Amino acid sequence: VQLVESGGGLVQPGGSLRLSCAASGFTFSSYGMSWYRQAPGKERELVGSIDNTGGSTNYADSVQGRFTISRDNAKNTVYLQMNSLKPEDTAVYSCSATRWSTRFWGQGTQVTVSS
Repeated sequence: VQLVESGGGLVQPGGSLRLSCAASGFTFSSYGMSWYRQAPGKERELVGSIDNTGGSTNYADSVQGRFTISRDNAKNTVYLQMNSLKPEDTAVYSCSATRWSTRFWGQGTQVTVSS
C-alpha cells in the first residue's frame, strides 16, 4: 500500500497550491479519503474528507470556502485545491485512506505560506 503526496512548496499569502495524493496497492474507489495537516508544535488537524464516490465532502471551518477536495477514481488520486492561502496554513499535509477500521497514511508534503 502506498499513498504519495506531491505538490507542496512555498507560496505567498493569497496564493494557491494543488496537492495530489496518488494511491496504490488497495482498492482506492472503496475508501474514503481525507487530508490532514500538522503545523510545528501543534496537533494534527483534519482539513477535510471526501467519500469513496466523490459525492460528499466536508471541511474544517478554518478552510471552508478556500479549500476543495476532489478525487479521480480512474487515476487513483485525490486532490486538495488550496486557494487564498494564509500563513497559518503552513503545515505538513498528509492524505489518509479509510474504510471501516482500516486506515492508511501518506508521508506528507510541506506547504509553507510566507512572503
